[in-house]
Amino acid sequence: MRQTEDINPRILAWARETAGLTVEEAADKLALGSSERATAASKLSALESGDRSPTSAQLQKAAALYKRPLITFYMPEPPQRGDRGEDFRTAPGEVSKRANGLLDALLRDVKARQQMVRNLLEDEDEAPRLAYVGSASMEQGPATVAGSIRTALGIATEQQKAAKGPDGLFSLLRSAAEKIGVFVLLLSDTGSHHSAISEEVFRGFAIADEVAPFIVINDRDARTARSFTLVHELTHIWLGQTGVSGPVRDTPANAIERFCNDVAGEFLLPSFFPLNDLSQLRSMTVPVVLRATERVSQAWNVSQALVTYRLTREQWISAAVAGEIFRLLAERWRNERERSRDAQSDAGGPSYYVVKRSRLGEALMHVVRRGLQGDVLTHTRAAKILGVKPASVEPLLRGQAMVE
Repeated sequence: MRQTEDINPRILAWARETAGLTVEEAADKLALGSSERATAASKLSALESGDRSPTSAQLQKAAALYKRPLITFYMPEPPQRGDRGEDFRTAPGEVSKRANGLLDALLRDVKARQQMVRNLLEDEDEAPRLAYVGSASMEQGPATVAGSIRTALGIATEQQKAAKGPDGLFSLLRSAAEKIGVFVLLLSDTGSHHSAISEEVFRGFAIADEVAPFIVINDRDARTARSFTLVHELTHIWLGQTGVSGPVRDTPANAIERFCNDVAGEFLLPSFFPLNDLSQLRSMTVPVVLRATERVSQAWNVSQALVTYRLTREQWISAAVAGEIFRLLAERWRNERERSRDAQSDAGGPSYYVVKRSRLGEALMHVVRRGLQGDVLTHTRAAKILGVKPASVEPLLRGQAMVE
């Protein structure tokens, strides 16, 4: 006889929804199977409505798929929404329930990995408190905080301009951030392209931990935007704030987001950059302003969105012009991403391990490698930190070069 588990069926529906999966997607991944009498999706719907009860094996599969502890499914009621930290996004309510579910699943995964890294560092007695976490306040002003971050990273403006394009600048900033103890990851899903999260849902995420601060950058966003997001999230760490940030498409109403944007703008386009040469833009058309932002972005290896934001904050262009430019830049990026995807599909891209190493960052790879060599970390736990299967840990760690 089929042995079933007595649970609140609402837990099943809640776990699926917060994992960002539709009934059809989840039913397929749970391998419920279709028959002449019922489809896989209808079987899952029956489980979620309480018309059927799940077996222990089905609950174990659900726990793995939804990334929830098995004991969660035996709770009397669904728990409260997972903590995102501060939600700094301008209009999170405009994001679909599915998209926010995917985001919450990603944040849970990242926080679990961050906690394991913190524990590993503490076990190795290499966990000094990082003084810069929570060292700043908004009262100090963007220029002062940008200067503090610049001093900690040890990067001069001449190095920024000399970098080989936006990718070169991001590599410079990422390497400097990792050297002072910040783990910088490029992620937009929980391990499958089916769970990919748009840059319109989140741009970045910071965990302001004094031992193992983490920054996640949405790798579906434009590569030119990564440096801005990195410095923006570093500002959150300097302020001691854990939270998620949205896309740059206007001047945020949220004062903290506006401040972090201003700090990133001051860092990447210092106040001495030639605003006076752009004063005439106030009366110019969108195409003229767009070309001007392109010239500045190329000179400083930053995104046109950042230039547009700085010009808006300095009141050299109107909010209406800026809004149209943000719209054009977003549309351009979506078209470029589609072309890039098609080109990679035709020509093939870098190997799985090359891409994975790039996304994880050298700092995380180094900590895991050292933990394994010191016998303080098992391959199973290493796999959880890296977000791969245990069999993939060694091939992943064997590669040394970081490719962006």
